[in-house]
Amino acid sequence: MPSATDAAKTIPRNTIAVGDCIRTMNRWPAGSVDLIFADPPYNIGYKYDRYEDKRDDREYIDWTLQWIDACARLLKPTGSFYILIGDEYAAETRVHLKELERDRKLVFRNWIIWHYTFGQNCKLKFNRSHAHLFYCVGAAAFDKKITMSDPPFAFNRSEVAVPSARQTTYADARANPTGKLPDDTWYLRPQEVQAEGIERYFQPEEDTWYLSRLCGTFKERQGWHPCQLPEALLERIVKLSSHPGDLVFDPFVGSGTTLAVAARLGRDWLGCELSKEYAAKAKQRIKHVEKTGQTHQTTLNDKGIQRGKPKKKAEPHRSPHLRKKKRS
Repeated sequence: MPSATDAAKTIPRNTIAVGDCIRTMNRWPAGSVDLIFADPPYNIGYKYDRYEDKRDDREYIDWTLQWIDACARLLKPTGSFYILIGDEYAAETRVHLKELERDRKLVFRNWIIWHYTFGQNCKLKFNRSHAHLFYCVGAAAFDKKITMSDPPFAFNRSEVAVPSARQTTYADARANPTGKLPDDTWYLRPQEVQAEGIERYFQPEEDTWYLSRLCGTFKERQGWHPCQLPEALLERIVKLSSHPGDLVFDPFVGSGTTLAVAARLGRDWLGCELSKEYAAKAKQRIKHVEKTGQTHQTTLNDKGIQRGKPKKKAEPHRSPHLRKKKRS
């Protein structure tokens, strides 16, 4: 429960706080946010503006548990919390979520696999083509029975439901006329993406998503940040797990995708970002969405890309000491 001190505070809205996310979150009142989406650095050597993504394993895990705890504190009992993470620390993240559930702070709902096929070309091992998306809800789920008619958290089924095979293939009269929920594997393929980054989301007969990771030539790709998620991924989450006017929070703003989607869908937004430069550019992206209602797009010329002439240093940049290590 929020303390009396917390209750006297108000959480900011429609802004990005520049600085350390853990310290910032711990200053805000508990139980203030409706939806949290976190896509942290994965500790695999990326070089960001204000952060080098290479820590000792124990240090990284300790840091991970701290920001997860801070998010859990900030989440409303009726809120939802998503964490996107790679293979390296998915197990440790899942174990900590179990501990938070045991302490009745969060309820775990799904382990979702985001499957993609663009951007990997390993030489001596299988190409990685997935990330892990952990979906949890707030503590109200402990105290109230979870029912379709009145769940104790936002779950807008109609926003993401798709016709089932019983409807489209077998014409089965027993099929739910409102369709079914998508599976817990979200399948993203660049082969299904149209020219210049116009994504095909999902068709009436499909229960999985078809959209690509963002390559450098896509108009949606901003070009100034080494990592950027497709807006369609966040659109599903924001539509499903929040309502218009709710507060959507991202502790690692980066290129601003979460907040831009939240703004486009009529939600309030809030984020933390270590880099002042990234925060400023993300705000410009969000302002464009608020003004036009459209995804901010950039041309190849905007990003200095010429087809057939790749940049000397491909994004994302690896830390210098990792490149030296590889050459040795």
